[in-house]
Amino acid sequence: MSANYSDLPPRYLRTPDASRFVGLSIRTLEKHRIYGTGPRYSKLGGRVVYRVDELQAWVESGARAHTSDTTAGTVPAAARQSPLIPPTPATSRGNRR
Repeated sequence: MSANYSDLPPRYLRTPDASRFVGLSIRTLEKHRIYGTGPRYSKLGGRVVYRVDELQAWVESGARAHTSDTTAGTVPAAARQSPLIPPTPATSRGNRR
């Protein structure tokens, strides 16, 4: 007896489908992944997949009741939040003549 999974909704979405699901561009979702500001994801071989419930939780983390709602969290911008590598001072190459 074989199981029929065609009736089940997808629980894992690849980046293009996940971007449509949350309403962001593919590139923005990729930037969130690079900077660590986006939803949790998994790697299956070389493929990135997102769980639908993780996408929903990430979007809900920024839910607000009104514009002055101070109890709500914030979904950060797709940008580096803190420097990963501290800047290093310029090194001197010595005097060249």
